[in-house]
Amino acid sequence: MQVVSRPLQKRPASLPAQLLRQYLLLLKAYPILTKSVTSGILSAFGNLLAQAIERRHRNKDSSKSVDINAPLRYAIYGLFFTGPLSHFFYLYMEHLVPPTASFAVVQKLLLDRLVFAPAFLLLFFCVMNFLEGKDLSTLSERMKTGYWRALKMNWKVWTPIQFINVNYIPVQFRVLFGNLVALFWYAYLSSIKK
Repeated sequence: MQVVSRPLQKRPASLPAQLLRQYLLLLKAYPILTKSVTSGILSAFGNLLAQAIERRHRNKDSSKSVDINAPLRYAIYGLFFTGPLSHFFYLYMEHLVPPTASFAVVQKLLLDRLVFAPAFLLLFFCVMNFLEGKDLSTLSERMKTGYWRALKMNWKVWTPIQFINVNYIPVQFRVLFGNLVALFWYAYLSSIKK
C-alpha cells in the first residue's frame, strides 16, 4: 500500500500574529509615525483606565460619565510629543552613549532619569495645562503641588523599567515598551493632576 502525503496547508496566522507582523512592517516603513500613533492610542487608553479606576474608587457612582475630552488630550500628547520625542531621544542616546562606552549602562540610565524624565514631565504638565485651556496661575499651582511628587514617583517607578528599556530592549522597540508601561503611568498622572 502506497502512502500518499498531502502537502501541508498553511493555516492563517492568528490575529495577534497578524497584528504584530503588520506593526513590524509599519515600524520599519514609518518608524516615527508608527511610534507616534501607538503612543497616542496607548496614552488615551491610559487615561480611560484612570477614569475607570477613579469611578470604581468612588463606589461606582455612575452619575458621572466618561470625560471624553481627557483621553483626547492624552492622545494628542502621545501623538505629538511622546512618540516623536521618545523616538529621537533613544536614537540620540545611542549616539551619545554607544554600547561600547565605559559604564554605558549607568550613563544611559542617568541621562534618562536626570535629564529626560524631569524635562519630559515638565512638558507633560505644560501641554496638559494648555490643552485643558487653563491659565498660567493654574499651571503654577499644579507645578507646586504635583510636579515634585510626580517626579519622585517617576524615579521610583520608571528607574527599573528604564534600566531594562535602555539597556536590553532593541532601540526600535523602546518607545513601544515605554508606552505599554505608560498605560498605567498615565493613569497615575491623571489621578494626581486632579
